[in-house]
Amino acid sequence: MKLLFDQNLSRKLGTRLADIFPDSSHVQFHELSEKTDTEIWEFAKRNDFCIVTQDADFAERSRLYGSPPKVVWLRCGNTPTNQVEVLIRSGAEAIQELLNNPNLHCLELY
Repeated sequence: MKLLFDQNLSRKLGTRLADIFPDSSHVQFHELSEKTDTEIWEFAKRNDFCIVTQDADFAERSRLYGSPPKVVWLRCGNTPTNQVEVLIRSGAEAIQELLNNPNLHCLELY
């Protein structure tokens, strides 16, 4: 499965993490920047993306509706892109477990 980075994250993450999460993308590349959370959710669901975000909205939606799509909620606050990359890389094994386990819907990374 591939990751879809939310608007609040850098567009560069898809390229920076391509070695471990190939085919990942950013909402801007799909003209979703101005779309609602529901529209992003449905796009991710239709296109087999896991949403990566710093907002609680998708995590809450995941608790209500389950998956797909799966959600990775980054709880690191407003941090530079290189630190976000490090956080995702350090959580890569947990993210893979999320993606592979049908009983898991949302992962929080700190």
